[in-house]
Amino acid sequence: MTNHRNMPAVWLMAILLATGISACSPSINHHGYIARPGAFGQITEGMSKTEVEGILGSPSTTASVNFEGDSNYYITSITESRAFLQPKETSREVIAVRFDKSDQVVSFAQYGLLDGRIININNRQTPVQGGELSVLQDIFRGILGSKPSF
Repeated sequence: MTNHRNMPAVWLMAILLATGISACSPSINHHGYIARPGAFGQITEGMSKTEVEGILGSPSTTASVNFEGDSNYYITSITESRAFLQPKETSREVIAVRFDKSDQVVSFAQYGLLDGRIININNRQTPVQGGELSVLQDIFRGILGSKPSF
């Protein structure tokens, strides 16, 4: 015979355990352009811009370089976030296609997360004179009247 009085406690523990496990699982988010498999391999030099856009679709962004032609950029980013932690970018791909003045492909390349570098556009810190000195250096600077060389 089973004890039915402990069943609600067992169900409550099972629900709490399932909730705890699901809260720790990462949430994966895809941002930007989602490439079809093999689409990049279909691009060749000399193709027209309309052919490229027919294969890859609309670009994420475009740029003009010194009136020598346009460039199309297809940017994909995958982030992983867990509960209350900051999202972490796990993958980034950029497909760059450069065109000449007559809208023909001149060059194309594919870049990944390791090819990029972090550029801090705005760190929200105002540079302050003497702000990089330690307390002791600041004291000696006041006593000696100049910046010490240590």
